[in-house]
Amino acid sequence: MHHDEIIGKVQTLAQLPDRGSAERATHAVVSTLSERLPSGLARHVAAQLPPDLADDMRRAADAAMGTDSGTAGERFGLTVFAGRIADRAGTDEDTALRDAAAVLEVLDAALAPELTERIAGALPADIRELLPVERATESG
Repeated sequence: MHHDEIIGKVQTLAQLPDRGSAERATHAVVSTLSERLPSGLARHVAAQLPPDLADDMRRAADAAMGTDSGTAGERFGLTVFAGRIADRAGTDEDTALRDAAAVLEVLDAALAPELTERIAGALPADIRELLPVERATESG
């Protein structure tokens, strides 16, 4: 899926007023998601994203990993997830959660099914609830 298509779908699903809001939301969710995922998985996701979103995913994964070559992502739940997205996107946490659900739904459609299954498996149950219903229940 191309960048413009991803942003357009996020804008529609999250009912955002303009493309700028959709861009901010998408970049905020991708960056925050990459901090939560194991670094190797984040890099696999990045390989299937358009270049600017892939850069967000890799940059955040590298920062979360630091100099450690381990593969574990940061451990945090829904509250921290929403707070980080809200900070990055300049919104409140309720809006961040709505935006995150839209972005995750678009990513679910854009990425290879086996990759989205691995993402679901790497997330805690509270964040996994933001995934499309069929994906959230598969990994539960």
